[in-house]
Amino acid sequence: MTREQYILATQQNNLPRPENAQLYPVGIYGWRKRCLYFFVLLLLVTMIVNLAMTIWILKVMNFTVDGMGNLRVTKKGIRLEGISEFLLPLYVKEIHSRKDSPLVLQSDRNVTVNARNHMGQLTGQLTVGTEGAVFGHSVETPHIRAEPSQDLRLESPTRSLIMEAPRGVQVSAAAGDFKATCRKELHLQSTEGEIFLNADSIRLGNLPIGSFSSSPSSSNSRQTVYELCVCPNGKLYLSPAGVGSTCQSSSSICLWS
Repeated sequence: MTREQYILATQQNNLPRPENAQLYPVGIYGWRKRCLYFFVLLLLVTMIVNLAMTIWILKVMNFTVDGMGNLRVTKKGIRLEGISEFLLPLYVKEIHSRKDSPLVLQSDRNVTVNARNHMGQLTGQLTVGTEGAVFGHSVETPHIRAEPSQDLRLESPTRSLIMEAPRGVQVSAAAGDFKATCRKELHLQSTEGEIFLNADSIRLGNLPIGSFSSSPSSSNSRQTVYELCVCPNGKLYLSPAGVGSTCQSSSSICLWS
């Protein structure tokens, strides 16, 4: 150490210290410390509440590794049990219920099921409302029936109604009447077979009545037995019954039909 360094160090150690020197503590004290503890405690309480709410939601919603609630994700798809509500459109490939339970689709208004091709074009539509089921296109089904004590009605308001099957179509009413009505014409056609009507009584109403006498009014007033005649075009009419057939004498009905 040089002489100058020794003198300088000695002078610094012998410097007089002030008697009223103030010491400033290092740290957080006073109201700042209380505010810090309060915020730390508030944060801890918030974390505990959030953790409790998360556990409660997981328990209520029944979250598992396979899904949540009644929804289960399996290898074959999604399995949904119980009652569920969909607020947005649902797009699925197949919907079916268990073998021992029915599948119920319920809505406050109509239930509409659409089928589209790969181009997004509508190929089939089923709408179930208060009046029944409305099909937008053709329907293929092995059985159509109504609910017990309810009538079954098939109608096409603006187009035609066609029922086809390669082995025949059977329409039966085991406990009631079968009624077919139309606005214009009803065609019963068999190209290779026959039309067989089997009943205790067959009634054909509103058939025109022909006459072979000069005074048709007087003969019709006393006539009670008629003969059923058929025109070459298939039209049916009644002719007053006589000793022989009277269908030929009433051919004017066939000409004007």
